Amino acid sequence: MRLGYAQRRRLKRIGFWALAAVIVIYTVFPFYWSIVTSMKTGSALFSVDLLPPDPVWENYHLIFAEQPFARNIGNSVLVAVAVVALSLALAVTAAFAFGRLRFRGRVGLLLAILAVSMFPQVAVLSGMFTLVRWLGLFNSLFALILTYLIFTLPFTVWVLTTFMRELPKELEEAAIVDGAKPLTILTRIYLPLLVPALATTGLLAFIVAWNEFLFALTFTLSNEMRTVPVAIALMTGGSQYELPWGQIMAASVVVTLPLIALVLVCQRMIVSGLTAGAVKG
Repeated sequence: MRLGYAQRRRLKRIGFWALAAVIVIYTVFPFYWSIVTSMKTGSALFSVDLLPPDPVWENYHLIFAEQPFARNIGNSVLVAVAVVALSLALAVTAAFAFGRLRFRGRVGLLLAILAVSMFPQVAVLSGMFTLVRWLGLFNSLFALILTYLIFTLPFTVWVLTTFMRELPKELEEAAIVDGAKPLTILTRIYLPLLVPALATTGLLAFIVAWNEFLFALTFTLSNEMRTVPVAIALMTGGSQYELPWGQIMAASVVVTLPLIALVLVCQRMIVSGLTAGAVKG
């Protein structure tokens, strides 16, 4: 029996919403389970409950009471904000040169920047460790800020260069006729138009710096200098074979909330930034 148009349309709508529900559950459930586990202690950690039968908030208190977790969060915030600020400041000027100026070797430089981002962290770890020790930055936040740029800067340069190329050339020509210098053109004309792109690339760079683990583990030694991924990974219980899963989950929830808040606050600029580069100016 052939289905009518209305029935086929209803089935397609049901299939679409069913698929959307599966995707949402698949992506949200791990974070939801972290919240549930963070409100359990003792033997309750090993029981499967969609809702904790007797929720407790002790784990959230212990992560701040038993170790300098607030200091670790502050370290992550400081490093991530500094990395984003430096990456965007350098990337904007580089994108202006690559996207609006013509000079010999421009394509080669862009490919070299892209090639840097292709190396895995392990491949550059020994070289970056030697550089950090030579500069005397070991076990300091400056070491993390310096080394994180090797991953965030190539990405921001490439993305902002793409956006810079799409901006109308007439704006630059009109500014040149009025006697504007390149720095004035960049700061007064192009920079306001790049706000959605800056928000998008800045947020992605912030997430990379916030979640980075290998460099933070290698270049920091004391607990006071560690960032939150390393602090969570090194949490231990009463013995080396006992892990405080409730505290680990509570710490994971705490460090995830700032990222969710940033995405919710900047979601309009993020969507605008992701779609603007697909349209010719």
